[in-house]
Amino acid sequence: MLLNLHDITTQQAHHFLQYAIAPRPIAFVSSMDTSGNVNLSPFSFFNLFSTNPPIIIFSPSRRVRNNTTKHTLENVKELPEVVINIVTYDIIQQASLASCEYPKGTDEFIKAGFTKEKATLVQPPMVKESPVKMECKVLEIKPVGSEGGAGNLVICEVLCMHVDESILDKEGTMIDQTKLHHIARLGGDWYCKVTAQNLFKVAKPSTKLCIGFDNLPPSLLHSHILTGNHLAQLANIEAIPEKDEAFNNMAMFFITKEYKSNPLKMNHELHLLAAELLNNGCVEDAWQVLLREEGSPPPEEELLNTSTTPIASSEESGLVTPLQGAGAFNHKIV
Repeated sequence: MLLNLHDITTQQAHHFLQYAIAPRPIAFVSSMDTSGNVNLSPFSFFNLFSTNPPIIIFSPSRRVRNNTTKHTLENVKELPEVVINIVTYDIIQQASLASCEYPKGTDEFIKAGFTKEKATLVQPPMVKESPVKMECKVLEIKPVGSEGGAGNLVICEVLCMHVDESILDKEGTMIDQTKLHHIARLGGDWYCKVTAQNLFKVAKPSTKLCIGFDNLPPSLLHSHILTGNHLAQLANIEAIPEKDEAFNNMAMFFITKEYKSNPLKMNHELHLLAAELLNNGCVEDAWQVLLREEGSPPPEEELLNTSTTPIASSEESGLVTPLQGAGAFNHKIV
């Protein structure tokens, strides 16, 4: 399916973009006009764009259906200060209620049952129930269009943060990611919740150069078991390790003994075991298993680039896909 966004309606584009570009964090923005009327509204067109200076941007877009603007946008034009409160699972239903299009002058703190907390550097109040509040001054408002659905980039500098001690790590110095149960916006009425159960870590590529896909052994690149994710984990090292004769894994020991007379079957089972280890983040163990392949070349030979096109299987689709131009310099995601 090929979509030309200029050939479909704004409503259709809105649907496809919001469903595809997700999950999105939610800025729960409290603002105020010069008469002292407070507004509180959530925005999922929001993210961090700089740490020095600390810049975050949210966008109160023009309404798609009637091209009207939102009270938050009107307020920041009058008083260029906001508090951006982070939405967690504990307050998502209330935050959603605050998105109702109440008449101007309505206090959504009251409508949605939130408690005002005085900020230290800006005039709009903070949401007491949010575990992270950021007091900001608005540096610039940049409209990107004038039709319904057009965004208005509100560029904010964070002046200070209020972080609840309940979400800090045991040292009390940093936020513990497992304790901050973020809510993220998807398409339509869909949201997702960040919990310790659905978090996982991805090892950052080394500050030194990693070997990349093009230096992986051909037997791994042509594996129908190891996925692109698996190969990236294996390629995210500075050099292919030496075989450790002291490495002990009972499953590997069984495989190498049971299928000693059938190298193809043994290699197949070793790849399955390595995939399981990689799924659990055990990259060094996976390498030791794979170094037991029958016919596996020594490390100095493995570091030679192959002339064949690397192949990796897709876990989701079952398809085998050529990895065009994969290399040590262009596979990194940072």
